[in-house]
Amino acid sequence: MSDATISILLILILLFWLGSGLWIGLSLAMVGYIGMLIFTSRPIGDSMVMTIWGSMSSWTLTALPMFIWMGEILFRTKLSNDIFKGVAPWVEKIPGKLLHVNILACTIFAAISGSSAATTATIGKITIPELIKRNYPEDKIIGSLAGAGTLGFLIPPSIIMIVYGVSANVSIAKLFIAGVVPGILLATLLSGYIIFWSLFNKDKIPLGEKTGLFEKIKSSKNLIMPVLLIIAVLGSIYTGVATATESSAVGVVGSLVIALLQGTLTWETFKESLLSATRLYCMIALILAGSSFLSLSMGFIGLPRHVATLISEANLSPITLIIILTFFYILLGMFIDGISMVVLTISVLLPAIEQANIDLIWFGIFLVIVVEIAQITPPVGFNLFVIQGLTNKDLGFIAKQAAPAFFLMCILIILLYYFPNLVLYLPSKM
Repeated sequence: MSDATISILLILILLFWLGSGLWIGLSLAMVGYIGMLIFTSRPIGDSMVMTIWGSMSSWTLTALPMFIWMGEILFRTKLSNDIFKGVAPWVEKIPGKLLHVNILACTIFAAISGSSAATTATIGKITIPELIKRNYPEDKIIGSLAGAGTLGFLIPPSIIMIVYGVSANVSIAKLFIAGVVPGILLATLLSGYIIFWSLFNKDKIPLGEKTGLFEKIKSSKNLIMPVLLIIAVLGSIYTGVATATESSAVGVVGSLVIALLQGTLTWETFKESLLSATRLYCMIALILAGSSFLSLSMGFIGLPRHVATLISEANLSPITLIIILTFFYILLGMFIDGISMVVLTISVLLPAIEQANIDLIWFGIFLVIVVEIAQITPPVGFNLFVIQGLTNKDLGFIAKQAAPAFFLMCILIILLYYFPNLVLYLPSKM
C-alpha cells in the first residue's frame, strides 16, 4: 500500500473518531493503535505504555500546569481592572485613544498568562463595558480585542510554546525570549491599524478626558503588581536564577500573593482556580499522550521519513514550504484548537522542516503565529467564542471585525521570514 493511501486511510479513521464525539487525545491514540495493528508487526501494548509514560514524565512539561494555574488565579483577581486604570490615561492623545487600551492591556496581561483565551476573557470583561460606556464604536472594540487577545500565545510565558518545545525538543527558555520582539511587533501593527483607521474616522472617536502628567504618573501605580510579576517570572529565566519550569512556580506564588493583597484570595477562588487548571491540563495531557503514541506509530510505519523525502525531492524552497504550511495551518485551525494542531502535526513535519534547513526556534514562533490566526478564524476560533460570550454578538459579526488582525498576522509572518533576526537575535545572546 502506498504512503498516500495509508495517510488518507488514517486521516479518515481520525475524522471518524473525532466525528463520533470521542475525545481528541483518545482519537489520536486510537489511530496510532490501528496504524500499528495493520501496518507493523511491533508489540503495541509495550510501545504504548512506554511512549505515554515517557511523554508524561517530562520535567519540562511541569511548567505547563503551573502556568495554567497562574493564569486561572489571575483571572479571578482585579488585575485586569488595575491594568485598565494604569494604561488608559497614557493613550488619550494617540489617535484612537482608549481603543489602544485593549492592545496594551492584552500585551501586559499576556506576559503573565500563557493563554490566549484567558487574556481575551480577562481583559475583555473590563474593557468592553468600559469602552461602550464611553461611546467607542463597538465593532472596533471587538476587533481590537480579538486581535490583541491572541498575544497570550506569542508573548512569553506561552502554553503553546511549552507544548511545541516539548514536542520538538527545543529549549523553552529560548522560545520564550524569541517571542518577545514578534509579540511587541504584532502589538505595534495592531495599534498602527487603529491609528490609521482613526485618522479617517475622527468623528467616531469620543473626545474623552484630559489628564495631567501628575495624574498619569499616579495612575501608573496600578501597573506595579503586574510589572513586578512579569519581572519575577521572565527575569528569573533570563538572569539564570531559574529554569522555565522553576519560573512557573515563581509565577504561581506571585499570583497568589497578588490575589491575597487584593483580597480576592478565598478558599472558594483558590479551589475554583485549582480545579479549572486541573481540568484544562488533563485535557492537554491526554492530547499530548495520544499524540506521542500516534507519532511513534507514524515513525514505525515510516510516514514522517517519507514526507521529508518527498519534500526534499520536490526541491521546494523554504518560502514555498512556509506558504504551503501557512495555508495548511489556517485551514486546519478552522476545525481544531491550537494545541491539537501542534501535537497532531509536529512529528510528521519536523523532519521536513529540518530537511529545508529552517531553524526550529524560528519555526516555533511561526507556528505560534498561525495558531493565533486560528484563534480568530471561524468556525472553531476560540477567541471568537470568548468574545461572543462577553457580548452576545453574532459569531459572523465578530469574525468580520477580527479580519484586519488576520491580515496583520499574515504581514507579520512575511516580516519574520525576510528578517529572521527579529526572532533569532535574542535567543542567540542567551
